[in-house]
Amino acid sequence: MKLSELHKDTVATVVAVEDQMTGDTIARRLKELGFVEGERVVVRAMGPFGGDPMMVHIGDSRFAVRRTEAARVKVEVAA
Repeated sequence: MKLSELHKDTVATVVAVEDQMTGDTIARRLKELGFVEGERVVVRAMGPFGGDPMMVHIGDSRFAVRRTEAARVKVEVAA
């Protein structure tokens, strides 16, 4: 499942950040920000009508990301 598909207040674990093209700078930046395998992520808020941006909490940080960016993050929903 992709981070972009999660609903508000959903808790998940990052599985991987996938490049959409060779040398994907957005995927690289997401990894630098802490979107790494095993990290817990929670969707805290969403834009109007479930659109952009979505606010996610990962580690001790919160980030606003576009859905196209969040689609690079593969997650597993917590049981």
